[in-house]
Amino acid sequence: GTLPNVNEEAVQKAIITGLALQCTIHPHSKFDRKQYIYPDLPKGYQISQYDVPIAEHGRLEVDLPDGSSKSFGITRAHMEEDSGKLVHFGASSLSGSDYSLCDYNRAGTPLLEIVSEPDMRSGQEAAAYASELRRIMRFIGTSDGNMQDGSMRCDVNVSVRPRGAKEFGTKVEIKNMNTFGGMQKAIDYEIDRQVTLISQGRGNEIVLETRLYDEAKQVTKSMRKKEGLADYRYFPEPDLPPLGFTQESVDGLQASMAELPAAKRARFMDMGLPRDDVLILADDLETADYFEAVLEEGAPAKLAANWVVGDIMAHCKNTGVSMGSMKSRPATLAAMVKMIESKAISGKIGKQLLPELLQGKGAGPDGVKKLVDAMGGGQISDPAYLAEILDKVIANNQKQLEQYKGGKTKLKGHFVGQAMKESRGKANPELLNKLLMERLDAA
Repeated sequence: GTLPNVNEEAVQKAIITGLALQCTIHPHSKFDRKQYIYPDLPKGYQISQYDVPIAEHGRLEVDLPDGSSKSFGITRAHMEEDSGKLVHFGASSLSGSDYSLCDYNRAGTPLLEIVSEPDMRSGQEAAAYASELRRIMRFIGTSDGNMQDGSMRCDVNVSVRPRGAKEFGTKVEIKNMNTFGGMQKAIDYEIDRQVTLISQGRGNEIVLETRLYDEAKQVTKSMRKKEGLADYRYFPEPDLPPLGFTQESVDGLQASMAELPAAKRARFMDMGLPRDDVLILADDLETADYFEAVLEEGAPAKLAANWVVGDIMAHCKNTGVSMGSMKSRPATLAAMVKMIESKAISGKIGKQLLPELLQGKGAGPDGVKKLVDAMGGGQISDPAYLAEILDKVIANNQKQLEQYKGGKTKLKGHFVGQAMKESRGKANPELLNKLLMERLDAA
């Protein structure tokens, strides 16, 4: 048969990933054979890395849902070949299935396994860590991270120990988690299971094994006995030569690496944006790129963020269209946002205009302004014209005026509403309110 070859691009992506995780990159690395017998591996061994991985000793700082942050250690990142995929029939997992078939289409493709230190104390922390890890992979282009496609898979080792104890308890591996939410629930369930067994004096029932997560029942089930390191019988891969890198080549990959999510979040925060908006804008690369493209066209950051996080994201969610493939280009949104900032149009007119932009209209020089003109013009900021409208509204609402003067100040909204109606929603709200208060105070 054909001997294995190392994919150069996979090696480069492994190095970039290691750098993104603050790992030490080994200038010399090698491959090893990992022996195990299972249907997804018909040749009986997997090409992997054992004692000299491509990267190790890293760290990842993660923002947690409660607003705090925590640093998690990265033990290593090593390259290996992927195995086949078991497809079960008659049930969603091996347990209870009638029979299983194996899909070998992905077998032999490059895989990068990232091993974390035992620093996580809950399912929530593990899910937050995995989510940030996927975000990094997507930003630097290592992987699309789609768990439903198998591009990112997470195996979890869970062990518990009495408070104050230094030694870890027997660890249990969990597989078959297809979402971060499922991972969190699987971990929390397994923690509770092990704590219950220990508290009942049945700690010996916790054994080194692989368990499957049953998402429907939200429980873990025993799958097979887990091998120890000695059982894998690692030895150097004879068909692949060792890998060697110069510091110059590593530095070149470091220089080419895209901006990481944490750095992007920090930069957005420096713009004065609210933390909640920053987390949304920097959550995926397409959204971040779209937002920054709007800023490059001269739109103010806070106002642009409001529109992207609000109306634009709502449109994407409702239509199933990603931000990068929308018909509306960043330049047209920026033109509209700048018109709102300069008070050429109101936010209300902007909302009426946005559906046109989302259909791809308004492109080109003055394209948005032409759309505004076609809709009947922009915001009215002529004091004399607005004063005329207000005088008419007050004259037609004498009863409400007397009630206002009698202390029912909430009726101010009634006058504003009538004036906006007269102007067909085009009156400059700030100027309208100022002129109205002058008249009400003088009445």
